[in-house]
Amino acid sequence: MNKTALITGASRRIGKAMALHLAAQGWNIVIHYNTSKGEALELSSTLSEKYPKQEFPVIKADLMYEGEVEKLIPAALKAVVSIGLLVNNASVFDKGSIEGSNMGLYNSQFQVNLKAPFILTRDFAKLCKKGSIINMVDTRVTQNKSNYAAYSLSKKGLWELTKMAALEFSPEIRVNAIAPGVSLAPEEEDESYLLKLAEEIPMKKPGGAAPILKSLDYILENDFLTGQLLFADGGENLGS
Repeated sequence: MNKTALITGASRRIGKAMALHLAAQGWNIVIHYNTSKGEALELSSTLSEKYPKQEFPVIKADLMYEGEVEKLIPAALKAVVSIGLLVNNASVFDKGSIEGSNMGLYNSQFQVNLKAPFILTRDFAKLCKKGSIINMVDTRVTQNKSNYAAYSLSKKGLWELTKMAALEFSPEIRVNAIAPGVSLAPEEEDESYLLKLAEEIPMKKPGGAAPILKSLDYILENDFLTGQLLFADGGENLGS
């Protein structure tokens, strides 16, 4: 297995957790960021110091702009020669019902959450030829709640892209998805926000990053798995 991963949004939150986790297993990590330059450089420095034989280049790209997205994998390949894993992790998460959403909100959710992964999936297939793609979707793909309408639709689309790409690019490239639920609190909220949400799910507790990382490991270790979605959501997809 080619143990070099490109993780979008790798400098913070779940992306950072995945970067730290994979680096500890011997992976080189291409750390993508948009606005979190300081955090990306700090992560690269920390990982380089801890794992001096591995590579941790940092690359900026604003996923709102397709021209920047199209440059991301070529830039990564200049830094590390080859890539065996693409994790489409970066996303935007903005509230708005169907009626309450303007086109700016709609476009931002679809551009970052669906169009950018589409482009990166295409380019990974063209330029990297083989390996694995993991898309971070959301347990909301099983629901029709419209309080985050554009966001939810973009993630539903990403799950459909996962299956379509798995079929088109097999057997050289496996494509799977992970659906988190009550995992990490939004930056503007504290832990009590998560605990309140967790009261409504079967497992009655927030998951944190651990279930997501275990799902990541399972996908990477099971080379017969493609076109599948692992729910790391404490049963939230089952309904209340």
